[in-house]
Amino acid sequence: MYLNCHSQFSLRYGTLTEVQLLELAVQMGVGYMALTDINNTSATLNFLKNATKFPLWPVVGVDFRNGVEQQYVLLAKTNLGFQNINEFLSHHLHSNKEFPRTAPCLGDTFAIYPLENVMEDQRVQFRDNEYIGVSIKNLRKLPFTKYIEHTDKLVIQQQVTFRHRTDFNAHRLLRCIDLNTLLSKLPKSEEASPDAIMLPIERLSDSFADYPFIKENTKRVMQRCKVDFFFGDQRTNQNQEHHFGSKNADFEFLKKECYGRLPKRYPHMNDSILKRVVHELDSIKKMGFVFDFVANYLIVENARANNWPHIGRGSGANSVVAYILGITNVDPIELNLYFERFINPYRISPPDFDIDFSWRDRDSVTEFIFDTFGNVALMGTYVTFQYRAVVRELSKVFGMPKEQTDNFLAGRYVDPEKDKYLRLVRKYGKLIHGFPNYVSVHACGIVITERPVEYFSATFMPPKGFRTVMFDMNIAEDVGIFKFDILAQRGLSKIMDCLEIISYNQPNAVVEDIDNVYHFYRDQNLNDLLSTGDCIGGFYIESPAMRVLMTKLRTNDYLGLVAASSIIRPGPGNGGMKNEYILRHRFPKRRANAHPIMYDILRETYGVMVYQEDVLKVAHNFAGLTLAEADVLRRGMRGKTRTKGVLLRMKDKFKASCRRKGHPERTIDDIWDQVESFAGYAFAKGHSASYTVESYQSLYLKYYFPIEYMTAVLNNGGGFYRTETYVNEIRKYGGTILPPCVNTSDHPNIVIGKEVFLGFGMVKSIENNTTERLLSERQLNGKFKGLADFYDRVQIGVEQLVILIKVGAFRFTGIGKHSLMWEAYLKHQKGGKKPKAPTLFKTPHIEYDIPELETNFLIEAYDQLEFFGFPFMSRFKLLKCKPSSQLLANDLPNFDKQKITIYGNLVTFKGTNTKNGKLMYFGTFADANNMFFDTVHFPKVAEKYRFQSRGVYKIKGTVMEELGYYCIIVDQLHFQEIMPDPRSHLPENSNKSIV
Repeated sequence: MYLNCHSQFSLRYGTLTEVQLLELAVQMGVGYMALTDINNTSATLNFLKNATKFPLWPVVGVDFRNGVEQQYVLLAKTNLGFQNINEFLSHHLHSNKEFPRTAPCLGDTFAIYPLENVMEDQRVQFRDNEYIGVSIKNLRKLPFTKYIEHTDKLVIQQQVTFRHRTDFNAHRLLRCIDLNTLLSKLPKSEEASPDAIMLPIERLSDSFADYPFIKENTKRVMQRCKVDFFFGDQRTNQNQEHHFGSKNADFEFLKKECYGRLPKRYPHMNDSILKRVVHELDSIKKMGFVFDFVANYLIVENARANNWPHIGRGSGANSVVAYILGITNVDPIELNLYFERFINPYRISPPDFDIDFSWRDRDSVTEFIFDTFGNVALMGTYVTFQYRAVVRELSKVFGMPKEQTDNFLAGRYVDPEKDKYLRLVRKYGKLIHGFPNYVSVHACGIVITERPVEYFSATFMPPKGFRTVMFDMNIAEDVGIFKFDILAQRGLSKIMDCLEIISYNQPNAVVEDIDNVYHFYRDQNLNDLLSTGDCIGGFYIESPAMRVLMTKLRTNDYLGLVAASSIIRPGPGNGGMKNEYILRHRFPKRRANAHPIMYDILRETYGVMVYQEDVLKVAHNFAGLTLAEADVLRRGMRGKTRTKGVLLRMKDKFKASCRRKGHPERTIDDIWDQVESFAGYAFAKGHSASYTVESYQSLYLKYYFPIEYMTAVLNNGGGFYRTETYVNEIRKYGGTILPPCVNTSDHPNIVIGKEVFLGFGMVKSIENNTTERLLSERQLNGKFKGLADFYDRVQIGVEQLVILIKVGAFRFTGIGKHSLMWEAYLKHQKGGKKPKAPTLFKTPHIEYDIPELETNFLIEAYDQLEFFGFPFMSRFKLLKCKPSSQLLANDLPNFDKQKITIYGNLVTFKGTNTKNGKLMYFGTFADANNMFFDTVHFPKVAEKYRFQSRGVYKIKGTVMEELGYYCIIVDQLHFQEIMPDPRSHLPENSNKSIV
């Protein structure tokens, strides 16, 4: 019977995870245990969830303290009592007020005062729900106080903060970190008593053998406490149910807005569209998701009213209702997207709407949500102690010189075994690594609940002033709270955008059902892209590392890509499993090297651990652990901070079980190293498979609709590479890149035939207001007839107008842009702005005699470099000196192990440290045909020949081949200059002006 237990979420105080507390309680034979973290409820839901797996009675509450001085412990009798405790705690955390000495009179709660406080305050009266807590240490004082007579008010209050001496030491170090003090100066008053441990229940009972009524009181109090939540499959949707007074009122509002906006989205409405709308509205109502649509609709409506740009994504894009309301801009009917994939009778979570806003607007959007809905809070997240940071903190605690700490972290000059303090720093640094340091704010999640937020958690107030729950998204979803994602940046929705582009650019094209991925798996054209690594723009498969892996694997099918998507992760790579998997995949004879049991367990991956589930398989079949034990190990491998201790204990158990099965010690160590390297990095197979589905979808669109797909990639912020890379891909696949046009272009890029009109959003220095005015005027009153017409209709400054001219936005007039710039300056009278007030009659425009002007491709290229960051033509055409070698990427196989010279446009490069701490680089270049090749720059070369800037380089080196993958080991790297801007080098006797 322990009613005052702390987890690690007694921040910088506790040392145990909630699961470790439960395990410890079972080991000690404890039947009743209360989690009461200090001024925190982060661990409560996870504690209650995990307690169902243990044979004990869980109780929850809060240990209220001012600093470390305990005032009282409040235990929740019911869920309402837990809410009352959370509201009380939140109120004081928000206002940064100290807790009163006397507990408030909260309903459905018990208050436990430490005996020391009661004696000090000389309390004589107690409410029905108030009790006096007595520890073993203070039991000897009790007979000499008047409180021995309060036989109905005394309970056992044996605090639990750690398990043993090591935990106690860690606790003291945490207190020093919190107070920023030396260990030698840590006041005893700032740390817990060394006896704050959980004793076996028999020993605890024996200590109170002379006071059976105390034991009985404690048991009775804890038996009367029962807080219930439902998790996982038993959960129900806890999100807000309605906004306008009732569920029916919400539905009527949704229906009215939907039918009111229907003609705008579908001007040529037919029975099929109407039938789809009726079906969706009926399904949304039956599934109880009306509020989710209403809330998202209100959010985007407010954004539109304030001219805040936004983009709706997520599974909600499959809904016609969402499209009609403007939550998304994807037409599911036009694109044949199935609503049943979005909502079906088996789905219990609400629709997933990810709404992107500008980072400038996000706080305003958040404020609107808080002002509009009832029970709102930001989602929390946990910031944990990282090893290097802990080492630095502990070094300060022990008073070590900073230089010594730097050398230790750098692995220089320091042998921890010869230094007492370094040994302690290393030991406790590893122990504390992963502990929660503080609770922070999730990047984008907002919760809107039916019950008060405090029904589930206390809240705190971060600097921006929006209250935030103390738990993270994982346990939130587990209990039925599904967050709204309000993002501060554009996400990637390349696939859906591409389908939309295809629908308007190629309306008669036959587009495969994007969800019918099984057809894509059998498409050899797509598999050929995988095996050659030609996957630029593809989801999760375009990075240099992934291209290299797929080339070496010769990935050419669905299962191969599923494995590659997981094996690229650091876990398999760090354990050497990636290379071994490649060899066994390519050379079947190599599979004979696998341990027979491992090969039998993991036949699909040739005896190599690839997926997260493989941990469970190996632990059960190789090590002989039970499935329950194996699952504990698997969860420990996920890298969650609260299960770090589990991993350490399971290592010993794993090896001991292997030895009992007779496995050789070397094999045991090798397999455990593979298991351990998975920690926090390996993908579950299902996760890899879901990535692979999107990879194949993106590959399908790239292969059959490359111009549309690459345009969609650009519209969604690109991917792994810079914008220029995706522009070059469009050119490679036969597309023509055109600058924006005031009569054709939009803010995003659009495609007409094989011409890609870059959007105004791609132009540097073009203000959002300029684009909005331009597009709004064109939409309301039609296309512009020329510069004069544009000048009359759009309020714009001369600087913005000149930028539009220089990028070619008025080329439809047939007049050279330099003549247009003269005209623009003259009309604006050297930068003056025209009046905003509309005029009844237009003032006739004066025709000016403009001098003869000349331009050329080089001037265009320099303007494009200035305003877009890249030229629309190949950089090779701009070189000052003609390349001395015409070798291309496809020629490399003909020069294996030979010295070559090749020219390449720099795509990307990545630096990494060698084992001896020296810097080397891996580079990716594109040849004159925009085919990629890779380079390796070892430290001596990397130091002598540095990357200067974007552009073409002359590369000298040796071609090397490994498993069909070719790269160049670089000897020399020389940046190639381009021709100068003609406007800076005018001929002395020129009769023409070059602007």
